[in-house]
Amino acid sequence: MSIGYLALVLHAHLPFVRHPESDYVLEEEWLFEAITETYIPLLQIFEGFRRDGIDFKITMSMTPPLVSMLRDPLLQERYDKHLAQLEELTQKEIDRNIHNGHLRYLAEFYATEFNKVRQTWEHYQGDLVSAFKQFLDSNNLEIITCGATHGYLPLMKMYPQAVWAQLRVAYEHYAETFGRPPSGIWLPECAYYDGLERMVADVGLRYFLTDGHGILYARPRPRFGTYAPIFTESGVAVFGRDQESSQQVWSSEVGYPGAPEYREFYRDLGWDADYEYIKPYVMPNGQRKNTGIKYHKITGRGLGLSDKAEYDPYWAKEKAAEHAGNFMYNRERQIEHLYSIMQRPPIVVSPYDAELFGHWWYEGPWFIDYLFRKTWFDQSTYEMTHLADYLKKHPTQQVCRPAQSSWGFRGFHEYWLNETNAWIYPHLHKAAERMINLSRREPSDELETRALNQAARELLLAQSSDWAFIMRTGTMVPYAVRRTRSHLMRFNKLWEDILQAKIDSGWLQKVEAIDNIFPNINYRVYRPLGN
Repeated sequence: MSIGYLALVLHAHLPFVRHPESDYVLEEEWLFEAITETYIPLLQIFEGFRRDGIDFKITMSMTPPLVSMLRDPLLQERYDKHLAQLEELTQKEIDRNIHNGHLRYLAEFYATEFNKVRQTWEHYQGDLVSAFKQFLDSNNLEIITCGATHGYLPLMKMYPQAVWAQLRVAYEHYAETFGRPPSGIWLPECAYYDGLERMVADVGLRYFLTDGHGILYARPRPRFGTYAPIFTESGVAVFGRDQESSQQVWSSEVGYPGAPEYREFYRDLGWDADYEYIKPYVMPNGQRKNTGIKYHKITGRGLGLSDKAEYDPYWAKEKAAEHAGNFMYNRERQIEHLYSIMQRPPIVVSPYDAELFGHWWYEGPWFIDYLFRKTWFDQSTYEMTHLADYLKKHPTQQVCRPAQSSWGFRGFHEYWLNETNAWIYPHLHKAAERMINLSRREPSDELETRALNQAARELLLAQSSDWAFIMRTGTMVPYAVRRTRSHLMRFNKLWEDILQAKIDSGWLQKVEAIDNIFPNINYRVYRPLGN
């Protein structure tokens, strides 16, 4: 008889990056790498659980931009070519390293892994959303939604209609995709402000997640801290992140991904190989890039990239099994301790970015596989749950008001509003004002209706928190700036054209083809609340 619960929550999100106007854009490979290293490996793990009779439970957000990209025929076709290029390169690597035993072993390892990815991709005919949906239908996987474009909600709260549009468009997109309404939402960046829960309730959602201090500083102080959800006055439940289990995976000092046996992310064949040899597999302009084939392990702290030892997936997998066992042991002790204090079953909520598992931490999917198997066969202290199931079993909780919070640096919005990105917000706010005004219009014809709907899409895409995040991290900044400006410029042109009754149908058609997210959007979602 278990005395507690463990809820693993994965946040699967990427910004909407799709460029039909260009034959090659490097940023589209964010999606391709995540498919190869995270999403397909997760599907393969879930299939293994089903095959072996393991009734697993896991919660996973799939954001509207990610779902839209995964279902896009152009990106599916480009991914297929990307995977074929990887398969070709690994075959060349096997031949090139015929006299180097360990590198040949690694090249053959990658060839096998990419072949497994190919089999899964073709089995689902490139439709990974339907692949995940089958596990939603079996109640093993609880898929939740997010903001429509991952907009940072606390920084648009002065325009409630803009917040409402992020929530409502996401809700409707989920229902269209999965044939049912979502139960919960991963608030973008887990960012909460006082009053947001009322909109979450009004849109039809049952729960959301926040960082631990959003619960710990709630009013009144929750009796059980983050080890039980709280209910807001609107009836919406709030789950808080557990610091202890998160630190074991996230921390750069004590987290599992830093083990010397694991694969080194920053050492890649695309930079190591002779230029003429690797040239067909880098960018069309000849610039080197990561290929995803990496031959080195982390090795040790303080070493330069040139000092890294060669990777061995056998020992990395052994280490992943050891870490999964350690994680399980720590959760058993944690839950036993909490149960002795609380005198009721605690829930430990462990949320992570999905791309941590596989993309950033290559062995992460093996860790998840071992953790669920060990949990199923080797212990009886806790049971894995997803959040919707937990609420069904435990419908009575303390009523509190959560505290304003976010996750990330310092936990109170600083990462998304600072000297690197503050310039975007006056423009976003002005665009939101204009969109709210446009939403009151009754269009004179179909062309104006299309222009109004496209204006809504452009504002949503400009609001993506990913652009502010990238500006703060300092990587790929020109792309983030360009995307913010391009969406705002398109929005402002649409606004002017609509007001002047001079809509350029040819230009509009081109923009609709490029920014084709939310094909069924209705611009009236921006109307003042209550209208």
